[in-house]
Amino acid sequence: MMKKTFALLLLLCVALNGFAQFTPSDTLKFRISLKDKAATEYSLKKPGKYLSKKAIERRKRQGLSIDSTDLPVCRKYVEAIRKEGAHVLVTGKWDNFVTVSCNDVEVINRIARMPFVRSTELVWKGKMKKSQKRDSLVNAPAHSDSIYGPAITQIRMSHVDKLHEAGFKGAGMTIAVIDAGFHNADKIKAMDNIHVLGTRDFVDPSSDIYAESSHGMCVLSCMGMNRPNVMVGTAPEASYWLLRSEDEYSEHLVEQDYWAAAIEFADSVGVDLVNTSLGYYTFDDKLKNYRYRDLNGQYALMSRQAARAADKGMIVVCSAGNSGGDSWKKITAPADADNVLTVGAIDKKGVLAPFSSIGNTADGRVKPDVVAVGLGSDVMGTDGNLRRANGTSFSSPIMCGMVACLWQACPELTAKEVIDLVRRSGDRADFPDNIYGYGIPDLWKAYQSTLGVKR
Repeated sequence: MMKKTFALLLLLCVALNGFAQFTPSDTLKFRISLKDKAATEYSLKKPGKYLSKKAIERRKRQGLSIDSTDLPVCRKYVEAIRKEGAHVLVTGKWDNFVTVSCNDVEVINRIARMPFVRSTELVWKGKMKKSQKRDSLVNAPAHSDSIYGPAITQIRMSHVDKLHEAGFKGAGMTIAVIDAGFHNADKIKAMDNIHVLGTRDFVDPSSDIYAESSHGMCVLSCMGMNRPNVMVGTAPEASYWLLRSEDEYSEHLVEQDYWAAAIEFADSVGVDLVNTSLGYYTFDDKLKNYRYRDLNGQYALMSRQAARAADKGMIVVCSAGNSGGDSWKKITAPADADNVLTVGAIDKKGVLAPFSSIGNTADGRVKPDVVAVGLGSDVMGTDGNLRRANGTSFSSPIMCGMVACLWQACPELTAKEVIDLVRRSGDRADFPDNIYGYGIPDLWKAYQSTLGVKR
């Protein structure tokens, strides 16, 4: 069984954000955007009421102020919405919204007329589905002469093995993995020493997060594995929060609402880095599909939230997307966000994976930022044996773990400074493009460049 140390703040965060109260008969979900926080019961002078000590210290260390976006959504407004007959699912304080389920459109119309409501938007239509059947376990992974196992190449690509040798393996760093589920991650023997602080399901709190999608489990293995001669990930000594925001059974805007709640939760409990191997541009409701001009870092809720993370002192690392080989070709939200590290995929020879999405953003910013192994990535399978997988879904966590080790080695840097340092260490930093971005970063070189530099 994984080690689990649940933070005492969890109860507070539950009270502030609220677990979903979704009723199975509800087939509609709406995002209720609010005008203000005028009725708040919280104060900027007493942030300990809604942020953990670690979250507050992280801001102080980076010279970041606590502002109105940190204040929870007004409880008075939430209760007024609930009293109208809507079931509150999640709240988002940074963008100031409440997401509800309700089949009665007239109830939503009444809510829309409330003086504190800015707008309402349908973000989901359908029926909830669950997957509870577990895959069978074999738990007989092959052993290797290398301490890193078959993952040695994806580690050495950015010289993070040298950071590890210098003692920087992610200890003291906390990473949130926001994904679709972590199938069997609690039963796989080779993963039982990953330091998991806790889990949270924002899609359906009644679900077993370890029975849902295998995607997040494979993502976690790229960073957290710590079995010498089997597989060692890029941040084997980091601590992890496992958060579910993706509903694999449908594709609707509401998943961005869940993601927004998840990253705010991560912030509140003091997470340092967030990996999200998720991206959106098409939906079941085709009228919601994004256009290239929407990739400006502000159009999608998820992109706005991701861009705010660095202002809270966190680093978001996200996948560029796997649309390079189809008609869309471009990155997917939130990869267009500002102040995040968007990661494209290469093979183990440094050649771009044909599926890796390209940039730039609609407003001309370089994307992807960097690249890492995403074609033939070594990951753990749901049966407890190692396998290979393709996707920027895996280049992202490989890079995220590396960045965690770099930040451990350079704790005096702010989130934005670390992001800039990673970019500048890329092998294409002098001439970044919309395919490789700043290229393959050399994180040992990045670390070395900071030695002896006085702030």
